[in-house]
Amino acid sequence: MINLFKVAKQLKEKGILGINSRNYDYILSQNNRKYFPLVDDKTQTKKIALENGINTTKVIAIINYGYEIKNLLNLVKDYKEFVIKPAQGSGGKGILVIKSYDENVFITASNELITLKEITQHCFNILSGLYSLGGKNDFIIIEELIQFTDAFKEYSFQGVPDARIIVYRGMPVLAMMRLSTSISKGKANLHQGAVGVGIDLKTGEALCAVMKDKPITHHPDTNADLSKLKIPFWDQHLKIAYRVCDITHLNYVGSDIVLDKNKGALLLELNARPGLAIQIANGIGLKNRLDIVDKNTALIKNMNDKDKFDFICKYF
Repeated sequence: MINLFKVAKQLKEKGILGINSRNYDYILSQNNRKYFPLVDDKTQTKKIALENGINTTKVIAIINYGYEIKNLLNLVKDYKEFVIKPAQGSGGKGILVIKSYDENVFITASNELITLKEITQHCFNILSGLYSLGGKNDFIIIEELIQFTDAFKEYSFQGVPDARIIVYRGMPVLAMMRLSTSISKGKANLHQGAVGVGIDLKTGEALCAVMKDKPITHHPDTNADLSKLKIPFWDQHLKIAYRVCDITHLNYVGSDIVLDKNKGALLLELNARPGLAIQIANGIGLKNRLDIVDKNTALIKNMNDKDKFDFICKYF
């Protein structure tokens, strides 16, 4: 029989942060709930990002009411591809990526064919709150599809890869790359079967990789060697991460960043409740790094970007 107390002790020694501790000690204790809408509502996230000079993905249109859905084709007429997503969704639920279409048939990122009627029903589901936090009524964001860099074409299957960086008190503490697979249907979400690659905060280079919480060395669809992955323009990613706590007033938050081949690093969205699988992807416990930041809070508060990077090099 497994000695649960022994296992718990081992996890604590490795600095593994559990979900209860994350929720109470960091999300609830460190974050003022009145600022959660800045993160939970993707339209508010984009607004404050643009106001603070942070590059983010372009919004084509916002649909607030059911009667507006019939105008969908007119809204996207100037775009060959686009993304439909719930404004208050989480975990990648409800996101629909369209890479080509005509008046009757839409082709998704995973090459599925769906009809305009099915698109319409999906939009109504979003508005009804099917994918939103707490099931409350939502609204629809239609975004321009990212033209992702060729640097990742061997590492991701059909979808757009992104970098998740957890930031605590203004300091990036852990990062990973999320790569879509055939199982995840083009979505870079670990719970749906995407690959998570731990990233060295100093260099933007791969450390180790997991899929469905199990270690892997090569992408399951492309067979690319994941150990050779390196994120270009890593300094741009870190600069966005440095600013996240400032613009949201949240001390514990996850930033999702994509790399567009024309526009560079773009803030995709923020997450007030970032998952803990990032620890598995890195093979590193999060708690120890959070403790280091807590011990240096006063010092970090007055750091510029270069000082923060020097701090990362010294401690992480």
